[in-house]
Amino acid sequence: MAPHPRRSRLTRTLLAALVTASVAVPVSGAARPAAVPAPPPTALGPLHDTDPAALERRYAATRADVRAAERTAAAHGDHRRAAALHAMATPARHFLTFDGRDGGRSTEVYGDLARADRIAVLVPGADTGLDTYQRFRNGAQALQQQLARQPEGHPAVLAWLGYSTPATVSPAAATTTRADEAAPQLSAFITELRKAEPHARITLLCHSYGAVVCGRAAHDVPADALVFYGSPGTGVDTAADLHTRATVWAGRGADDWIADVPHVRLPLPTTTLGFGTDPVSPEFGARVFPAGTGGHSDYLTPGTPSLANLARIAAGSTPLTTPDPTAAPRRTAREAHGA
Repeated sequence: MAPHPRRSRLTRTLLAALVTASVAVPVSGAARPAAVPAPPPTALGPLHDTDPAALERRYAATRADVRAAERTAAAHGDHRRAAALHAMATPARHFLTFDGRDGGRSTEVYGDLARADRIAVLVPGADTGLDTYQRFRNGAQALQQQLARQPEGHPAVLAWLGYSTPATVSPAAATTTRADEAAPQLSAFITELRKAEPHARITLLCHSYGAVVCGRAAHDVPADALVFYGSPGTGVDTAADLHTRATVWAGRGADDWIADVPHVRLPLPTTTLGFGTDPVSPEFGARVFPAGTGGHSDYLTPGTPSLANLARIAAGSTPLTTPDPTAAPRRTAREAHGA
């Protein structure tokens, strides 16, 4: 008897994913940012409140930790890491959490968290770390500036780098292992934030592999909205399977290569390969917002429909189906790099 066509296609897809993961092993071992040493951070405890005095004490403690990590990286001879940390330690930067060990963890605040009633938490995807932090920062700044254009509310953006992100081309990027490890940390942080800001609207904006992290944490995260963008999947088959009270949104740019990732799940002995249903498909059941024509790294680029709609969702407004007339003009690649 000939195999069922759908089953054959699924088998070929899974085999392709396994081959991709096995080929990626040598590549993923090439760089080891986690090998740069750093001292243990100050024991700050949970985020109990967000009044200005408490926040300033916390910011001062994390700034001292960043500077200590900078000195250690310089002594180790990693001048790239030291330079990145030097930029993070300026008095104008504000971190709720920082740990320079094991590749680095941090939570940076953009805006006035003490007054915020609209809080957007960015959860990044693969290849995000202290050495590549400027890219993550650029997106957080752009989102904060876009939120500030909304007619009402006091917004703040939190850039949550709370886990060891996988390399894009690696076996870790094809399985849920890193997300399973990260989910409890994300749940704990959002729970603390909710207790400190009980009346604020909290939105999780989850990019790429970050969508898998949010998917794993969704049932235990007291957020008002979950937004998956540029997502390979969330680790479940439908939005209902997330078991969350949050409104679930999904979007994908027309030129995003993530659309070509196989949307399958294969349980393995210690992890799961693949991330399930495409979040922008009707079968998943999320509210789909227009994300424009951009690629995988363009969602938070100034002037794009994706940035405008992510900000509107975070503010509690309905996404636009036409370009936002208040959006800043989109910069060219030369302008973005200062050429």
